[in-house]
Amino acid sequence: MNLRRDVFQALADPTRRTILLLLTTQAMTAGAIASNFETARPTVSKHLHILTECELLQAEQNGREILYHLNLDKMKEIADYLEPFRRMWDERFNKLENIMQHYHHKPKP
Repeated sequence: MNLRRDVFQALADPTRRTILLLLTTQAMTAGAIASNFETARPTVSKHLHILTECELLQAEQNGREILYHLNLDKMKEIADYLEPFRRMWDERFNKLENIMQHYHHKPKP
C-alpha cells in the first residue's frame, strides 16, 4: 500500500514551514537551505523529502545541482481549502468587534 504523507502533518513542523518561507523568493539548493539551520544536512534533506513527497516542493535538476522551489499549484489548493475557515473567523471577529464598539463600560460606584 502506497501511503502519501498528509500535507497538514508536513506543515505542522516549524522547520518545514521555515523552509517554505525561504523558498518564497527564490529556488535554492539543499545546501543553501541547510545553511539557514543549525541542524545536520541529512535532517534538512529529510524535511525536503517530506515536502517534495507532499508536492509542496518541486525538485528541478539544474546541471549537477538540484534546485527546490515551491509548487504554487499545491499551495493554492491548500489556500482554497482553508478559505472557508478564514471567512468564518473573519465573520466572528467582525461580530465581536461590532459588539465591543457598542459596549459601554459603566464605572463602579
